Amino acid sequence: MARLNLLEETRFEKLPVSVFNNPAVASINVAQRIANLIRDKQEKKQKAVLGLATGVTPIAVYAELVRLHKEENLSFSNVITFNLDEYYPMQPNAAQSYVTFMNENLFDHIDIPKEHINIPDGTLELEAIPAFCLDYERKIGELGGLDIQILGIGRTGHIGFNEPGSAPNSGTRLVTLDDLTRRDAARDFGGKSFVPSKAITMGIGTIFKAREIILMAWNQKKASIIKKAVEGEISSEVPATYLQLSDHVEFILDKDAASLLTRFDTPWLVKDCVWEDKLIRKAVIWLANTLKKPILKLTEDDFNNHGMAQLAIERGPVYNINIHIFNKLQHTITGWPGGKPNADDSQRPERAAPAKKRVVIFSPHPDDDVISMGGTFIRLVDQQHDVHVAYQTSGNTAVWDDDALRFVEFSIDFAEKMGLDQKELKGIYDNMRTFIADKKPNQVDTPEIQSVKGLIRKGEAIAGARYCGLEDDHIHFMALPFYESGKNKKNPVTNLDVELTMELLQKVKPEQIFAAGDFEDPHGTHLVCFNIIIEAMNRLRQTEAWAKDCWLWMYRGAWQEFDTHEIEMAVPLSPQELLKKKYAIFKHQSQKDRAVFPGDDSREFWERAEDRNRDTAKAYDDLGLAEYEAMEAFVRWKF
Repeated sequence: MARLNLLEETRFEKLPVSVFNNPAVASINVAQRIANLIRDKQEKKQKAVLGLATGVTPIAVYAELVRLHKEENLSFSNVITFNLDEYYPMQPNAAQSYVTFMNENLFDHIDIPKEHINIPDGTLELEAIPAFCLDYERKIGELGGLDIQILGIGRTGHIGFNEPGSAPNSGTRLVTLDDLTRRDAARDFGGKSFVPSKAITMGIGTIFKAREIILMAWNQKKASIIKKAVEGEISSEVPATYLQLSDHVEFILDKDAASLLTRFDTPWLVKDCVWEDKLIRKAVIWLANTLKKPILKLTEDDFNNHGMAQLAIERGPVYNINIHIFNKLQHTITGWPGGKPNADDSQRPERAAPAKKRVVIFSPHPDDDVISMGGTFIRLVDQQHDVHVAYQTSGNTAVWDDDALRFVEFSIDFAEKMGLDQKELKGIYDNMRTFIADKKPNQVDTPEIQSVKGLIRKGEAIAGARYCGLEDDHIHFMALPFYESGKNKKNPVTNLDVELTMELLQKVKPEQIFAAGDFEDPHGTHLVCFNIIIEAMNRLRQTEAWAKDCWLWMYRGAWQEFDTHEIEMAVPLSPQELLKKKYAIFKHQSQKDRAVFPGDDSREFWERAEDRNRDTAKAYDDLGLAEYEAMEAFVRWKF
């Protein structure tokens, strides 16, 4: 019976999928499987032939293999590896090369013979590539094929660099990269224009010949493409769907990457559910959106015809369910984000007391506060709460070089106008110009340039916070050390990052915290900053009474928005308030028109924020609630 239930639950999935709680556990599982293969081959005095991938996804797998080598004597002396791909053209010693990646993450730390390592050569002349590719295939074939091929998946659905349009029988070859793939790589190269337009990749046909194929994917960013790859029709537009034809494939996912699969996203379509309030809310909103009906117009037939008969029977009549969910949504709407004084707060998202709260708005980058919650920021100040804003990082990597030069030129002109000595400043300026003229893609700026870029963003943040109504002593610049590497790749978080955050929190002792829960941020800074706040609060809650009574609200907006069923506080904005929020965003001039790292959303940040806020309001309106111009949405973090 258990087996039948599992088959029913996974009936939309066209290949085997294993889901783990987090990437760390999943990575250890994959590494152990590779280690078992290596040891089994060693006992048989055979070579283990591995197909390896690059990118963020397999890093923890390689780290565990290194640990097994150093602590459990796993030898790689019998291992031969073939990497999936390499950019073209690409020097092997370049920071972005997959040779560098593999050496740093695996090969330099194990005992694999160098002659056993095979990676596509990004230095070849164009006319030499076809022969190289044929030889790559020949080597794999002469070894009897790949024992295990590990894969990641790109947001285009590519495996290796087999982009949309790739044939299922394709071999190793030179390919042209999809624009989305190049945008995703832009940060590693210092901008999309520096990302190579081509790559040498193993073909889908080559991958298919492996005796075992393991595709790994972590985090919410991959959820939509995983759904297409696992549940969609086979199509050259999503090359990973070809893996549905293999009898030797398994997808290894974390919960976030699997979250849009039917059994997790809409489980009522495949099984009986335990109907807790959160799931009921999600299901009813899903049904209303699917049928394009307001919640209060949903009928028993609607429930029965869309997999929700069990809910109707157990919790019906359905109109009572509709009323309950409608009221729940209604109660998320508030014009008092800090709590309404002297009001019954039993049906409100925030507490009424204390009437005037101490509030800390944490902003990972110097503009996330106004982009994501500028309207609420202004509302909190207008309602006379004691609001502080804390900018966690300097954001100095996201300023154009010519802006930095322009600000120093202004400083020189200002000094001259004021009759001040400019000699030293001119010397610094000349050095900056010389450096920038010869600057390589992703090269670390000089300390002087980093400082100028940081000061540009600091000045913009001060202007934005002042516009929202804050006094200067309530504006805090934390410059958390993890960020201040001068590189796009940041330093690991240390105890100092947490202690600096605790120090600020101890100073303010807030009753309310707002923090970025927008983890689609392609730079990863939002998630790092959020985890630092959580660690700081967890430590403080062990000893501080105020910390135990402090509520934390997550905001989004720069990169994504909360789904309607997730929202716990919705702050409506009038047309005038939305306009004022836009003006606050405009204070960040260095991020306007063309941001250095815009991600794959071509809109300016103010446009994204405005559109998302209007979409949130429309989502409420479509469900039958009051119609507002715009809304900012929040979800409470439960400690």
